[in-house]
Amino acid sequence: MLEIIYQDQWLVAVNKPAGWLVHRSWLDRKEKVVVMQTVRDQIGQHVFTAHRLDRPTSGVLLMGLSSEVGRLLSLQFERHQIQKTYHALLRGWLQQSGTLDYPLVEELDKIADKFATEARGAQPAMTDYHALACAEMPVAIGRYPTARYTLVELSPRTGRKHQLRRHMAHLRHPIIGDTTHGDLRQNRGAAEHFGCQRLMLHASALTLNHPVTGEPLVLRAGLDGVWQEMMRQFGWQSQLPEVPRVEFAAEASQDSVSE
Repeated sequence: MLEIIYQDQWLVAVNKPAGWLVHRSWLDRKEKVVVMQTVRDQIGQHVFTAHRLDRPTSGVLLMGLSSEVGRLLSLQFERHQIQKTYHALLRGWLQQSGTLDYPLVEELDKIADKFATEARGAQPAMTDYHALACAEMPVAIGRYPTARYTLVELSPRTGRKHQLRRHMAHLRHPIIGDTTHGDLRQNRGAAEHFGCQRLMLHASALTLNHPVTGEPLVLRAGLDGVWQEMMRQFGWQSQLPEVPRVEFAAEASQDSVSE
């Protein structure tokens, strides 16, 4: 079962575990257990997507309980009326805050976008970032005797594909566990020394007005066991008091869930 963060007669929000697909995809036909189907079975009614989270990203996933509410939520996302807050673990020390205004060329997937037309030129992309804490760990990764890390809060103003990963890589502080835009050596080091074998990007909160009632909503997703352990090892337990902790059964592994 997935953690339900919020539910009423119009919408439902869950804490999506890392490694889960939002919905079935022909890109991974062998995967039978996905978030949408699991939530449908858990609450006993159909759900309709309003946005997506990449498979390796954990955190708040919001869905409508009717196609109309799903459409209204999608419009809010498209119009940037919903504030998205993420937390990430970065390579190196990022000791400042700011806004990165760096256009991104659309990324086309070799399989999913096989028949797509040529990619458009660079599109506007903006991300607010705020460094929360830094740590220097006594482990040698690469040519340095120690490894440095930063806990950062990210708020994308636009919604480009892999925007947060690409923007942090542009700042030369890639997200730990990013196998596409990150630092392979650092990813291996984090896995070897700290047991971190996944993308350290978490959708912590969504702030919006309810699409039907207009009520202000702040939906928060708790940190899973991997995040909690990294925060403990780096001495950052007090850095995110507003983000609850959550314990998934067997870390909510898809392999452990039957249809």
